[in-house]
Amino acid sequence: MSNILELMPELEPEELHYVQSLVNDMSFAETQQFANIYRSRRRKPQEVLILTIIGFFLLAGLQRFYLGQIGMGLLYFFTGGLCFVGTILDLINHKRLTYEYNVKEAQTVKAMLRF
Repeated sequence: MSNILELMPELEPEELHYVQSLVNDMSFAETQQFANIYRSRRRKPQEVLILTIIGFFLLAGLQRFYLGQIGMGLLYFFTGGLCFVGTILDLINHKRLTYEYNVKEAQTVKAMLRF
């Protein structure tokens, strides 16, 4: 059982708990490989917040494109961030949006390592 905190101290507490549960059954070498791949694929809440702020003033939906939600990004783009209501909600919920994206990426990385 490897401690992911030693390899990835930058993780948010909720994300750290989830990722630790994913790597509990991995060896230290597998955990290191997981951490290297996951670190390159994960998104930081601060980056999503900055892109949401930029999107509020310039290009609505930028944060959704960054999180891989192309359909929502297009919807935000063509509707002005759903008349700014969706963009304001994204400003409030940027940590949740990032966490959901990172959970999917962590599951993908674990699946990749199992094959």
